[in-house]
Amino acid sequence: ALWCLMMSVTPTRGCLLDLPWEDILVPHILCHLPLQQLLSLQRVSKSFQSLIQLYLANMRCFDSSQIGPAIPRAAFVNLLKDNEVLQQLALQNCSDWLTDQELLPVIGQNHHLHQIQLKGCAQLSRHALVAISLSCPHLRQLSLAHCEWVDSLSLRSLADHCKALEAVDLTACRQLKDEAICYLVQKCSRLKSLSLAVNANVGDVAVEETAKCCPELEHLDLTGCLRVKNDSIRVLAEYCPKLRSLKVKHCHNVAESSLSILRSRGVELDVEPPLQRALVLLQDVVGFAPFINLQI
Repeated sequence: ALWCLMMSVTPTRGCLLDLPWEDILVPHILCHLPLQQLLSLQRVSKSFQSLIQLYLANMRCFDSSQIGPAIPRAAFVNLLKDNEVLQQLALQNCSDWLTDQELLPVIGQNHHLHQIQLKGCAQLSRHALVAISLSCPHLRQLSLAHCEWVDSLSLRSLADHCKALEAVDLTACRQLKDEAICYLVQKCSRLKSLSLAVNANVGDVAVEETAKCCPELEHLDLTGCLRVKNDSIRVLAEYCPKLRSLKVKHCHNVAESSLSILRSRGVELDVEPPLQRALVLLQDVVGFAPFINLQI
């Protein structure tokens, strides 16, 4: 139907391209089409190609998953070469080819970015994070999950320049230790969501400093942080009244004695209380959960 609308011409009405491009087509029509269809549409004619280029130059959100994992490197560069107004950039499925060479020009010309998703982009370097720090002062959400190139110096740069951060994902950033995390939370006290999962170098020092510096914290992921113990969980309960969820699966030194405080406040935990775990295990073994008098 949309295709027919675009190509239809009548004596009383012109085609869709006769509508104002910047006032009507770009903000009210093209924004509802998937990016993949827009890229196909630009092959219809030179006029449509010019229209799509105008749309791409004014696009506020770019999500590479809308195109698919096979997006060519040259296509990515061409798509964003004229855009200086991006607010959201998601490149989590570009890990096979995305390097600093492709990313840095996009970051350098887009100073209004407030969300960046780089999950699994393993071929970048610390220079990418430094560039983000210097070019994106309004950044609020950043995912660097499984980016092992993130080091303490680049994270310090981020903390120094992006103090409006509200959500940071540092899952499996294995170079980072307690000191780097402490510096981040001291500078970025507005954090509401933080993931330090799958990092054996993160321990009680980082968790306690996060609790004391980030009173607005709502979500914390410590999955697999083997050095985290009960003491820091108690500090978390004391200093973070707005905490809504905590992940501590595979944190073998965290016990119910500290989690029960948060559990009683309704905080969502990813581990069941001991009795519940025992019932589930028993049900798996014998095929049913026996009656237990909980008043005993």
